[in-house]
Amino acid sequence: MYEVLLERRAERDLKKLSTDLFDRIITHLKALSENPKPPGCRKITGSKSDWRIRIGDYRIIYEIEARKKVVKVMRIRHRKEASLFSF
Repeated sequence: MYEVLLERRAERDLKKLSTDLFDRIITHLKALSENPKPPGCRKITGSKSDWRIRIGDYRIIYEIEARKKVVKVMRIRHRKEASLFSF
């Protein structure tokens, strides 16, 4: 089991979502504790340990620290906004 941690920015992103979308994303965040590389996840190019998963039009951007068994969620953004950030 991995521990899933949310950075402050990810918490703020979650607060802005509608209730339905919030519930849907929380389900996926909980699932990351069981499998940090679920089907459909993609490694972020140019990074050592950053990954993303797609939930509809939203992306969860996260980092896997395998030695510590930690998944650190950095951002939860709409796909158009997620591409604007440098990781």
